[in-house]
Amino acid sequence: TALLWVMKALFDLTASQEIYAPHSIRMEGDLTLGGLFPVHARGIPGEPCGDIKKENGIHRLEAMMYALDQINSDDELLPNITLGARVLDTCSRDTYALEQSLTFVQALIQKDTSDVRCMNGEPPVFVKPEKVVGVIGASASSVSIMVANILRLFQIPQISYASTAPELSDDRRYDFFSRVVPPDSFQAQAMVDIVKAMGWNYISTVASEGSYGEKGVDAFHQLSRESGGICIAQSLKIPHNHKQENFDKIIRLLLDTRYARAVILFASDEDIRGILNASKRADQVGHFLWIGSDSWGAKNSPVHQLEEAAVGAVTILPKRATIVGFDAYFTSRTLENNRRNVWFAEYWEENFNCKLMSSSKKEDTSRKCTGQERIGTDSKYEQEGKVQFVIDAVYAMAHALHNMQRDLCPDVSGICPDMDLAGGKKLLKYIRSVTFNGSARTSVNFNRNGDAPGRYDLFQYQINNNSSPGYKNIGQWTETLQLNDMQWPNGQTEVPSSVCSQPCKTGERKKTVKGMPCCWHCEPCDGYQYQYDETSCKLCSYSMMPNPNRTACQPIPIVKLEWHSPWAVIPVFLAMLGIIATIFVMATFIRYNDTPIVRASGRELSYVLLTGIFLCYIITFVMIAKPNVAICSFRRIFLGLGMCISYAALLTKTNRIYRIFEEGKTSVTAPRLISPTSQLAITSSLISAQLLGVFIWFGVDPPNIIVDYDEQKSIDSDQARGVLKCDITDLQIICSLGYSILLMVTCTVYAIKTRGVPENFNEAKPIGFTMYTTCIVWLAFIPIFFGTAQSTEKLYIQTTTLCISMNLSASVALGMLYIPKVYVIIFHPELNVQKRKRSFKAVVTAASLTTRLSHKTSDRPNGEAKTELCENVDPNSKYHQTRAHIHKESQSSSADLGVGVLI
Repeated sequence: TALLWVMKALFDLTASQEIYAPHSIRMEGDLTLGGLFPVHARGIPGEPCGDIKKENGIHRLEAMMYALDQINSDDELLPNITLGARVLDTCSRDTYALEQSLTFVQALIQKDTSDVRCMNGEPPVFVKPEKVVGVIGASASSVSIMVANILRLFQIPQISYASTAPELSDDRRYDFFSRVVPPDSFQAQAMVDIVKAMGWNYISTVASEGSYGEKGVDAFHQLSRESGGICIAQSLKIPHNHKQENFDKIIRLLLDTRYARAVILFASDEDIRGILNASKRADQVGHFLWIGSDSWGAKNSPVHQLEEAAVGAVTILPKRATIVGFDAYFTSRTLENNRRNVWFAEYWEENFNCKLMSSSKKEDTSRKCTGQERIGTDSKYEQEGKVQFVIDAVYAMAHALHNMQRDLCPDVSGICPDMDLAGGKKLLKYIRSVTFNGSARTSVNFNRNGDAPGRYDLFQYQINNNSSPGYKNIGQWTETLQLNDMQWPNGQTEVPSSVCSQPCKTGERKKTVKGMPCCWHCEPCDGYQYQYDETSCKLCSYSMMPNPNRTACQPIPIVKLEWHSPWAVIPVFLAMLGIIATIFVMATFIRYNDTPIVRASGRELSYVLLTGIFLCYIITFVMIAKPNVAICSFRRIFLGLGMCISYAALLTKTNRIYRIFEEGKTSVTAPRLISPTSQLAITSSLISAQLLGVFIWFGVDPPNIIVDYDEQKSIDSDQARGVLKCDITDLQIICSLGYSILLMVTCTVYAIKTRGVPENFNEAKPIGFTMYTTCIVWLAFIPIFFGTAQSTEKLYIQTTTLCISMNLSASVALGMLYIPKVYVIIFHPELNVQKRKRSFKAVVTAASLTTRLSHKTSDRPNGEAKTELCENVDPNSKYHQTRAHIHKESQSSSADLGVGVLI
């Protein structure tokens, strides 16, 4: 179908051949090369061609003319063979270029003219078109693809000097296509390497509609996916028939992803100019970081009068060198010596901004051209970047023809029939195998797909204070990237960022946005987690906590109750005061051991009770000391022992008083087990029960130290502490104290029962007050102790509460039972004398009667008790009998029972 369409077009072309003649350059020669150049830009709708392109068009076209002149004047290359040319204008449009390129295949089509006759009946005479052996071009990839589809049908080899679309590397579809520039797959790889070197990972792409732009961007996308670490924010396309609104819309869309500042451009120089203009209109100069493909390269046309918008742009250009010979050739071109270039007059007008004729199409000036203007003197001149490749493409074709002529015509100087009939397929083989040093002194060769090796120069458009704006070479890419110093917009010294998300801080993990691996939210590793890698946090082990930057775990600090802590200072102070007071009382009692007050207090049980009080104070130091096995053992032993000794002694006392006066109500016979020895035995048995429980505890659960990480493991890991303590639970502490509390409660019960005994006869009331106060202390202790079980200050609160409770218990007993006696002993020794002695019987009888009397008194008005008591006393009563024996009993040596006081 394509062939039929081409043949139809060819016949149409033959019928209107004069239309195309003005749009081509014809150079006579033994062998003709075709040339395709974008001499003009794309025209407005309805017009195929627009304004002339001075650099991309005329410079490149003249480069081919220059190369042909050099080859034709070289006696070593193609001797006795002259190369001619047929050069066409593509007008930067693929469909127009296709129509123009049909000229190249005219000579290969056999026309049947048997039915054609002139007006006079004679057969017509046709001008045989020249045979084109190969084509140089085209420039744009979209044009080369369109033309390559036609040329391959007629087996005409094609060498492009600027088409870089990866699609053209497909040797099955474009088997007659070769190029002296590397494909965009290499260029795309160079762009990927640049992006990675800059540390950018969030990129947008903009492509001109067509094969070059779309395929170039596709190659970049594929390579960026393969390399990883690069995300495409947006991929936008510039339509063929674009308007200003299209470019403005593209800039608005790019600004929707503001963090994607880097923009990959695979676009024509016209489209690049439109993008830069739109960014300037949007007041976004300096925001975008442009990375331009070789279509931008080092050209001035895309940035003319848009220098500020282009500052910082990194562009890529296949490695090239300025051809000095071409500069001399081109700057010497004038209207007189360059008549073969049918577009040179139009270039002259554009370059010098003047008019040659009044009929000139140039309307923006009225100045007349003199013809004496000189390129490079009266106008700015800089060699276009692809000139070298145009020359290399022409030389590659010439070397292939030279090698083919040498092989096919060894004995002929010039073209032989074998060479004339060889055809394009044979010439293609010679093209693919050619190797020579090009115009830049670099090797020119082709791989099996017809591609040149990848060698790129990297440029950055810079504006320096000391120089005019321009492109500065900043490195190169030859399979690996090499970059030099760069400058950025707004005077930035550091590389601007183009990232979706900033790197997470130390101790934070990345939570990737679905479908966009370069975008993430930073989430701190909280609690007891540390940063395991970029994307995950892990929990530290039980005894560990994260370090300050949460990159690893470290041991949780171990604490204990320190001596200097306020929690310890108060109970220690109280304990020291108590110990001093206890020692003082004990020393006083020992010093005055035989005095009536000491004897009346029950010396043996008093010393036992004072020992228990002393241990209650001592336990404070054991509880605050640094835990070890010995300290833990002492804690188990002495925690309840001091209280047990104290309350065992008090219980024995109150029990004896109770039994004595209960017995005295019915008999004057002394109760059993009230002697000092018996009292010590009872007390010892009560204490033994406590010690037995402790020893059983030792056997079942030997003492040990532990580090409790749960007690102070707060939500904030920085506050976490391991508590060094003895392996004693709260329940075990209460159980250890439980027996002592039981003794205390029992003692309190007896104190209540003996509350009515006259104080002149016993210590019942001081003991009662002591037990009441002690009960209040321990009733307050229990809720405080258990209520703080979940507190992070549990160690301090419970230890301090326990120590203070024991100190208070000991102080209450010491203060109420012994301080008054010590006061009398020291400050009122006159009261510490024995006036008379009573026997046990006398004491009990008197106490019983006094108790009854007190009961009667309570039932009568004041002053009536005595009378009633006297009237009701029987002379033969027990009271009179007792009173009769008082004197006699008092003469005997009374046993020291500890229940009597001075009366």
